[in-house]
Amino acid sequence: MSDPDRPEAAQPANQGNRFRVSQWFAIATAILGVVTVLGITAGLVAIVRLADARDLVVNHLDPAATAALRLSNALINEETGVRGYALAGEESFLSPYRAGRLEEQRAVAELRELSDDATLERIAADLADVDQAAAIWRTTYAEPAIRRVRARGPDSARPAGAELGQRLFDRVRAALARQQADIRDARQAGRDNLSEAATFLAVAFGVIALVIVVALINATTMLRQTVTRPIGALARRVRRVAQGDFDRQVRSRGPRDIAELAADIDSMRERILQELAASREAHAQLDAQARELERSNAELEQFAYVASHDLQEPLRKVASFSQLLEQRYKGQLDERADQYIAFAVDGAKRMQQLINDLLAFSRVGRTSGVLGPVDLDGVLERSLANLAVAIEESGAKVIADPLPTVKGEASLLAMVFQNLIGNAIKFQSNGAPEIHVSVAREDGEWIFSCSDNGIGIDSEYAERVFVIFQRLHPKDEYAGTGIGLAMCRKIVEYHGGRIWLDTEDSPGTTFRFTLPVLQEDR
Repeated sequence: MSDPDRPEAAQPANQGNRFRVSQWFAIATAILGVVTVLGITAGLVAIVRLADARDLVVNHLDPAATAALRLSNALINEETGVRGYALAGEESFLSPYRAGRLEEQRAVAELRELSDDATLERIAADLADVDQAAAIWRTTYAEPAIRRVRARGPDSARPAGAELGQRLFDRVRAALARQQADIRDARQAGRDNLSEAATFLAVAFGVIALVIVVALINATTMLRQTVTRPIGALARRVRRVAQGDFDRQVRSRGPRDIAELAADIDSMRERILQELAASREAHAQLDAQARELERSNAELEQFAYVASHDLQEPLRKVASFSQLLEQRYKGQLDERADQYIAFAVDGAKRMQQLINDLLAFSRVGRTSGVLGPVDLDGVLERSLANLAVAIEESGAKVIADPLPTVKGEASLLAMVFQNLIGNAIKFQSNGAPEIHVSVAREDGEWIFSCSDNGIGIDSEYAERVFVIFQRLHPKDEYAGTGIGLAMCRKIVEYHGGRIWLDTEDSPGTTFRFTLPVLQEDR
């Protein structure tokens, strides 16, 4: 026999037989059904045969034997009564005759009803002989003797009449004896038939049980050979592929649908191989890109160092000497020269601020410390302290709800509150700024809100405000580099949250951001 798990290189192509699994089950079910129907039929035949034999013995032969015995006793009583009346001539001696006559009629009627079956024709013939012999005895001797005794007295019926009556009743006895003998033979034959039917029933049920067991074994063997083993072999091959042996082909020689399933699985395996090859190639490209990214990050680190040291120094010189020119020669040159000097000073200062903000943006999540529990009430106080001058000059009013403790870095989270509150103070309307910092818990995270009564932001700019260096107002109207909200988004996302502009909350501006709840607070 071939090994179903031998190397697939030695296996032939998928060779499913022409039947499907459902068809094999249908064949097995049909075989069991036919065997069951035949067994039930044979069992019913045996039961019917047993019932017929029992009915013949119990409901016909046994009652017939009893009725025949009653008929014999009734006729003997009749003969005894007639003979006693002939000898004595007293009417009381006719009582057995009259009682026997009634009993005879009932017994004959019962025997006729019982022997109506075609299988009891012999008993019916015996009954006819007995009835005929009894009628001859009664009409030839009994009734004439009774009439003569009544007319002439007992002495007139003795010699010749008694001899005739004895001879005629002997015929009745002989007919009764034949009847009882035939009934005994019929009863014995019925008992034998009943015993044979019971034996046949037992043998039939034994054969039925044996045939059903053999059919079950054959059906089970057939299904195991044609269905179970191919499925098991296919499952073993699929498990090997699932364990990583993608080069092993998946084949099957079982039913057609199992073979088709194996072909589909093998096709899927080939696609997995193709995807795996593509994935390996993509990983190789990603590795190359990762190395390139590491190199680029190293260059950015170098750029950050240069920007923070080498570029800052000449920029400070430009700014310093531009300010000296402005201080020394202001009013000595023409108005255009003063304007040019002011442009140079402002450009140098803005360049310094842009470089500092850009360096701060690049350091988020890269040079920060380890995240730990942070009390946001203290963080907010630090941010308000940094904004104390702006708050005092603008007359701003900041209201804050009690804030929770979260996992994060205090300095970065302070920058978020400082930027949001600072923007609320900067972009104020006619009245004094009113700022409200609140928090709510929902689905395992804290949702923070920073609302103000400022000029507001149109909903079309809800995403643009978070893009680095994107400004919605001219720099001469509102100062700044346009990096603050981009910094807030990067810090919040670094802490596992998200930030957005609530466009439905008006007037003023409302920014919302989320931070995860501490594990011990869940």
